[in-house]
Amino acid sequence: MQLDLGTDPRTDILRQMQGVLIQQFGRIIRPPDKRRDPVWVLVHGVIGAQTKTAASNASTDALIGEYGTWEKVTAAPIADLEARLQRQTFPSVAAQRLSQCLGAVLEARGAVDLRHLSNMPTDAAMEWLETLPGVARKNSAGVMNASNFARRAMVIDGHHRRIMQRMGIVPAKADTARTYDALMPIVPPDWSAADMDEHHLLLKKLGQTHCRPRKPDCGACPLSRDCETAQKAA
Repeated sequence: MQLDLGTDPRTDILRQMQGVLIQQFGRIIRPPDKRRDPVWVLVHGVIGAQTKTAASNASTDALIGEYGTWEKVTAAPIADLEARLQRQTFPSVAAQRLSQCLGAVLEARGAVDLRHLSNMPTDAAMEWLETLPGVARKNSAGVMNASNFARRAMVIDGHHRRIMQRMGIVPAKADTARTYDALMPIVPPDWSAADMDEHHLLLKKLGQTHCRPRKPDCGACPLSRDCETAQKAA
């Protein structure tokens, strides 16, 4: 007989956080028409280092709008890509990574297409994505969760990771991959891919307003009651 060890208390904290943050910021739900093709999400992540989301959205839309196909983007000279990625914080790095990443997809699949991932378990699909140049855990989870794949994979950016560390839910020095590995087993089992997406977007909002990298506003933070850092500062 297998003993029921009960729910991890961190699962309850995540569930409570969701309700509190929705009350604080309102619902942040990605509409169906904003769930893009997986390659679009891949490109967005590869070029998006330290760049605001709106700028990366515009750059990604402009690339496919101008070239017409991702295969033509792949064939473009790096200098041309760099010229078209001036919205990005590091356009030369973004151009190089994009060319290498899409080239690897083309070589592996014969086309710049990720439809084969729909037939793979989420963990295996993410592992395949992370073999591509410039793709780490945040991007692989984004492709699976925020695209029209709509899989249960938690996207973790710097805001999300920082909040989880400060709250004591994940180890203090956990990188994105370790944070992901620590969080996925404790995510409420009834949460859908959309719930996980909203959780990420709510935490991003919290990180931009209260739980900032420097001088966090713990006194006004709606999660201070469950936060180790806020309790120590009180």
